[in-house]
Amino acid sequence: MTFDTRFPDGFLWGAATASFQIEGSTTADGRSPSIWDTFCEIEGKVVNKDTGDPACDHYRRMPQDVVLMKELGLDAYRFSVAWPRVIPTGTGAVNPAGIDFYSRLVDDLLEHDIRPFVTLYHWDLPQVLDDRGGWLNRDIKDWFAEYTQTVVSHLGDRVTHWTTLNEPWCSSLLSYSLGHHAPGHTDPVEGLVSAHHLMLAHGTAVPAIRENCPGAEVSITLNPTQVYGPDDATEADADAVRRADNALNGIFFGPLFHGAYPQSLLDDTAHLTDHSYIHDGDLEVISAPLDNLGVNNYFPTRVKHTEGAVHPLPGGEGVEETDPHPPLTDMGWEISPQGHHDILMRSAQECGLPVYITENGSAWPDEVSEDGAVHDPDRTAYLHGHLDAVKQAIDDGADIRGYFAWSLMDNFEWAFGYSKRFGIVHVDYDTQKRTVKDSGHEYARIIAAHHG
Repeated sequence: MTFDTRFPDGFLWGAATASFQIEGSTTADGRSPSIWDTFCEIEGKVVNKDTGDPACDHYRRMPQDVVLMKELGLDAYRFSVAWPRVIPTGTGAVNPAGIDFYSRLVDDLLEHDIRPFVTLYHWDLPQVLDDRGGWLNRDIKDWFAEYTQTVVSHLGDRVTHWTTLNEPWCSSLLSYSLGHHAPGHTDPVEGLVSAHHLMLAHGTAVPAIRENCPGAEVSITLNPTQVYGPDDATEADADAVRRADNALNGIFFGPLFHGAYPQSLLDDTAHLTDHSYIHDGDLEVISAPLDNLGVNNYFPTRVKHTEGAVHPLPGGEGVEETDPHPPLTDMGWEISPQGHHDILMRSAQECGLPVYITENGSAWPDEVSEDGAVHDPDRTAYLHGHLDAVKQAIDDGADIRGYFAWSLMDNFEWAFGYSKRFGIVHVDYDTQKRTVKDSGHEYARIIAAHHG
């Protein structure tokens, strides 16, 4: 299988990870528990009762992993900082060993000519802050601003690419309304409140980044999804699409880029809440100007209207999610380059900014073959198809500046534990041996060809 699509000069090629998913060493050097450490201990929440240890042992093996990135030819590496490693008490004293780890990582990346893209929050909230209400407590905007100032003041002399939050939809609605992620609540109103407080924390952090890092490029990463109705959609189906789109996309696109929530979202949820958590001036804070938007996308969402159905998402009356169209990945996710193209176009239009694809990839049941290699043709095909979709979106006018493969290596996949493998590098969790998969070799070839 060949791939010879050409991207614009300056297009950035990278890979992404997240702290809790790869670092391990969850009790080392003063790190305190996060909400995910707590969630992993709850019976039935994580497959096989897996935890954040050992993950990929990246906390101890970081230098070797940076060498591996260089061997793949990556231009950039997107990673997240663990709040409980840097400020174990949530607010207050900085843990020198914690911030030093990220400082050393940044130095190693720059030494290997790899540009660091830093995400400040990828879901591992210190448990001590969840004990004070977590994302349901409005004061978290100040806690997050303090944490942001700490990290940026230590790394901002070398890092210019900053992302405030990764996928706030997951750390609000998926975590507080659907219960699938930490802290595992199932209240539709809590989903709305936590989403708003995440946005407020983001907006409060933006000036903190700019003050501590002149010349910073500031971003947020969303995980929007293209919502499709049936081919023979009725007016009721169209309304179901609208409701789903509001709860999946509009809830963030609106406040961030248009200074207002979709009025129809507020109307559809008025029977749940009076929205008093939205204070005067909040939307001005939330819509602080950004330099680019990060987009994580893996699959589209399909819905239809069903009388009497109530989707657990806020405003989900009459909405039924329908089966994805095959082929599917090992996650059961629909493979849809067209959906990828469509949501990239939508995202670019909503934000009016340059876009980075900060995550995209697929899980497959990979195994090391007798020849010592990992043959993953399905992942390679997924990569080709979605890169073609990216190029089509660029040709159609979207200002897309780079692509980060998810993930650099197999890791702890949240509620799925270690049962799902997304990496372009295979990890043997018993020995911690890294093996570049065929898809990783192909990604390296694509990067090398792009650079001539």
